[in-house]
Amino acid sequence: MKPAVALRPRLRELAELQFEDRFVRALPADPVLHNVPRHAPGAAYTRVDPTAVAAPRLLGWSERLGEYLGIARPADADVLAGNRVLPGMKPYAARYGGHQFGTWAGQLGDGRAITLGEITATDGSRQELQLKGAGRTPYSRTADGRAVLRSSLREFVCSEAMHFLGVPTTRALSLAATGEAVIRDMFYDGHPAPERGAVVCRVAPSFVRFGNFQIHAAHHEIDALRRLADYVFPGQDIVSWYRELCRKTALLMVDWMRLGFVHGVMNTDNMSILGLTIDYGPYGWLEGYDPQWTPNTTDAPTLRYCYGNQPQIAQWNLARLGEALLPLQPDHAPLEEALGLYAETFNSAWKRALAHKLGFEALDQPGDDELLSDLFSLMAQVETDFTLFFRNLAALDAAALEPAFYSAPPKEALASWLGRYAARCKDAPRGRAERMNRVNPKYVFRNYLAQLAIDALEKGDASVMERLLAVLERPYDDQPAHHDLAVRRPEWARQRPGCSALSCSS
Repeated sequence: MKPAVALRPRLRELAELQFEDRFVRALPADPVLHNVPRHAPGAAYTRVDPTAVAAPRLLGWSERLGEYLGIARPADADVLAGNRVLPGMKPYAARYGGHQFGTWAGQLGDGRAITLGEITATDGSRQELQLKGAGRTPYSRTADGRAVLRSSLREFVCSEAMHFLGVPTTRALSLAATGEAVIRDMFYDGHPAPERGAVVCRVAPSFVRFGNFQIHAAHHEIDALRRLADYVFPGQDIVSWYRELCRKTALLMVDWMRLGFVHGVMNTDNMSILGLTIDYGPYGWLEGYDPQWTPNTTDAPTLRYCYGNQPQIAQWNLARLGEALLPLQPDHAPLEEALGLYAETFNSAWKRALAHKLGFEALDQPGDDELLSDLFSLMAQVETDFTLFFRNLAALDAAALEPAFYSAPPKEALASWLGRYAARCKDAPRGRAERMNRVNPKYVFRNYLAQLAIDALEKGDASVMERLLAVLERPYDDQPAHHDLAVRRPEWARQRPGCSALSCSS
């Protein structure tokens, strides 16, 4: 008798989905419906439809996310570009505030993102669909509410890449062209130019940020603050869910740090209340190990959001959220205690992650701390690719590590360290190399790879992007046919715009 074959659920058309509007029903609405920039006191959101575009066209589709949501690839991009609102959708732009580069910025909000509604995924979870680049909202201020192709492709591919790396993240279902030009000053240097417009369909259980709470607290909107807390974590007390968020955010920072990922703009309005990676702007990957590296040109003067600062910035942001919760929890001591869990969780998990990157169960042997600190000193001596070094370290061979160095490696220092490391590996359980390859990826979405995909797509060629999407679904696997995607940044990309540092312009 043949074993039963599990049937895949039928993929539905977008028009077949049942959209819900829990956010809209649960929270206070902006009573003003005119879509003009303004303050919206007391409101959690404003109802606003996407602005239709001239020539919507589907450029990219995440097959894996579509399968998870139970959605078939659509024949056109009318819904995913914002030209068609389906029955059950009640589109809205959320109101929030935030600290930007350490300074309170007041009301911000979804200036170019419009949430369409919520659906039920194949696992029973609720997921929100949100269009980024869908047109003006009351929170656009002086902006146009649009997004350009280069930033949209970067968010589309990186969202999915991070998911397959095992990092909690918002995801991206589609990338659509608008057929319209968008004017952007890419480097804020007084040279605006037209670029191709695009819209990304983002997916997450919730897009609520720290800033959604902050705006209500800042304006003493206590009822709205309480309703938001009840919506996000129904049935839980404030201290419990804040404590859990501190833990999740600490683990998220460990994931970023272990992979050499730099977010670039960790404002409180870019921090997820679910502990997800959210808002892929001027991010980057450590292509040369440097704790002070930032991919964001706006951040260059202060390095506030550089690689090495990310853990402490996350803690600072959590403290600002804790302050916003005080009207609901006047006794600040339990919140302070919960915030203390952040450092405890990060420190223990980061040490464990480093041990695993080296192939050890733990860094608990005499000399382990020195071995680790000497390793990072070694990597800083000459420009060393973070991803390649740890991936190739599994081979325990100096020659295998040479592709990770941008110039001649410090051979004597490297040989000395490798000798100590090899001796320490004798104490590690069998299967060290295999374990290392399960935590040290071979493929990450490097900025120069993103730029190659952007260049090709602007010429009408989606194959580069599609190849990257496929390879990045298996970032920890050897894929010999795609070895060219697992090499250090080429010299031509060192100073090319989009390949090293980026601005927030998108």
